[in-house]
Amino acid sequence: MNVIGVDFGTTNTVLAFPDGNGACVHRFARDGQLLEAARTTLSFRRSPKPGGLPLAEAGPWAIQDFIDSPEDTRFLQSFKSFAASASFTDTAVFTRRYKFEDLLQAFLGRLREHSGLRDFPQRIVIGRPVTFAGQSPDDALAQRRYETALKVLGFTDITYVLEPVAAAHFYAQGLKRDAVILVGDFGGGTSDFSILRFKATPKGATAEALAHSGIGIAGDSFDYRIIDNVVSPRLGKHATYKSWGKTLPVPIHYFASFSRWNELCLMQRPEVLRELRDLARNSSSRAELQSLVDLIEGGVSYELYRTVSQVKAKLSEQELAEFSFNASGVNIEAAISRSDFEKWIAEDLEKIGRTADDAIAKAGLVPADIDRVFLTGGTSFVPAVRHLFERRFPADRIDTGEQLLSIAKGLALIGAGDEAEKWAAA
Repeated sequence: MNVIGVDFGTTNTVLAFPDGNGACVHRFARDGQLLEAARTTLSFRRSPKPGGLPLAEAGPWAIQDFIDSPEDTRFLQSFKSFAASASFTDTAVFTRRYKFEDLLQAFLGRLREHSGLRDFPQRIVIGRPVTFAGQSPDDALAQRRYETALKVLGFTDITYVLEPVAAAHFYAQGLKRDAVILVGDFGGGTSDFSILRFKATPKGATAEALAHSGIGIAGDSFDYRIIDNVVSPRLGKHATYKSWGKTLPVPIHYFASFSRWNELCLMQRPEVLRELRDLARNSSSRAELQSLVDLIEGGVSYELYRTVSQVKAKLSEQELAEFSFNASGVNIEAAISRSDFEKWIAEDLEKIGRTADDAIAKAGLVPADIDRVFLTGGTSFVPAVRHLFERRFPADRIDTGEQLLSIAKGLALIGAGDEAEKWAAA
């Protein structure tokens, strides 16, 4: 094993290695189960030693730490969304400050230990989105942060590959004839598209990249819509407060942050909680706003995430799902229909569709020129996402498969080849 492919995703992370049959995914053993993907979650438990460093944990082990001891655990999820944000400098973990590169190093370091590897190989091919999530993302900053963390972990040969390009290489292993392929990768933080022209040869497929596009809208954005429409209205979203004899609306930015996983942890600051308590004292919706404070202080991000994720998954399979959330003294029950959910995400879907169309236009093509469409990533399970492409292409041209594993396997395949640098992201 001299190279590893790493799909570091907003929601899940997968490790893969080339083998004699192509590529295989590394499995993590936990409680008698073998997991092919680890949740991209990170926790820090308070050290039992005075002044000691917080104890980091990753994936399902981080979730278990938080469940077992929430009062002594700092829990983070969707932290990949901070990678390209210049406004994110660090976050507090008890009395220490952690930069993004510290978080990534801790996360991958713990996964290495759980994988049974003494050391990572020196060579890594790691995926990155076409466009990072967040407002005004700085791609160069994100890559520098990745580089810093990866070098500390011992990697000396680092190649970055666009995630949909990696998925395309995985998909192309089954091609029998020349084809122009559109790959759509729908993760937690971004929706990315690549168009590649593959030519089948006796030695395998060769490829030429034609165009790429991406947008910072994906599964987490859909989660945001559920929280914004179901949870936030019960927590004072439309409340008002009195100030200097005037009735004013409670600033909406509190609810925008509460509804986004990557911003929720930033609300757990004394000054933010103090502002919200002041607003509650001067509002006719005091109980609802105090519930918002209680939920933030209670550190219930995982419980909320799990509830929303379960409902979204059910709506991918059925027309109606029950939303049931009970934590920190707040009980919210609601029935959500797929049609309502699709109305909430309609604007997001329109932007995703335009981004796919942009890739086709950049390649100088029209939909009829696309031979195959390959949809991957966890958010591709959402029926409305697939419908976007069924409106643009015949259904028999659209394929899916190994939605959570295809990128990691494609990265490993690229790493095993002789032209990995050819596919390096600029």
